[in-house]
This record gives sequence, C-alpha cells and structure tokens, in this order.
Amino acid sequence: VQLQASGGGLVQAGGSLRLSCATSEIWHRINSMGWYRQGPGTQRQLVATITSGGSTYYTDSVKGRFTVSRDNAKNMGYLQMNSLKAEDTGVYYCNAKGLLKYPGSPVVDPDEHEFWGQGTLVTVSS
Repeated sequence: VQLQASGGGLVQAGGSLRLSCATSEIWHRINSMGWYRQGPGTQRQLVATITSGGSTYYTDSVKGRFTVSRDNAKNMGYLQMNSLKAEDTGVYYCNAKGLLKYPGSPVVDPDEHEFWGQGTLVTVSS
C-alpha cells in the first residue's frame, strides 16, 4: 500500500498551502487519515486527523488555521494550511489506518493496518 504526499513547497509567512495524500484502492475502509509534522531537530508530531465519519482533531498550534479533509470515494486526504508561520516548517507525512481488501479476495482483512507516506517538505519563510 502506497501513500503519496504532495503539495509542499516554500511559502512566505501568512501564506497558504494545500497538501494532498493519495493512496491505493486496496483499502476496504480507511478508519483514520492523519498528518504529522517533523520540524528541524524535532520528533514527528501529530498535526491533524480525520476519521471515516468526518470527525477531526487538530493539535492546538494549528487550530483555526489548518483544515483536514478527505474524499472517501477517491481515497484521498488533504490538509489546507492557511496563515502559515515559520514554526510550521517541516516535513509533513500522511498516515492512514484501516482495513484492507486484497484483490481477488472475497473477504476483508480483519486486522487494522497502518501506512505512512514519504513526506513532503513545507518551508515557511519569515
């Protein structure tokens, strides 16, 4: 299962970026899609998540500025980032957890699986 994050880049403080996360069609159901950030010299931290039902979570530092969304039909996830700050700089990783249905199999794998994308770099200049 592949997750492909894209949309990062260089932006001035106050600007906006929209990250996208594409994944394969092997999913039966993606229970949760999440975005994590790893800044320079820091550990990877959770930024936002969204469940299959649309419930969202945001870390305090991005509330009111970032919006997480998903397109269940397309197995896509998005992170709209507005009013970007220098401290938002980092590599953003998408994460997906859910149930798989392998091609040719009549049943859904009952175990929840978790996968990570390769990361996309966001640099916010002050």
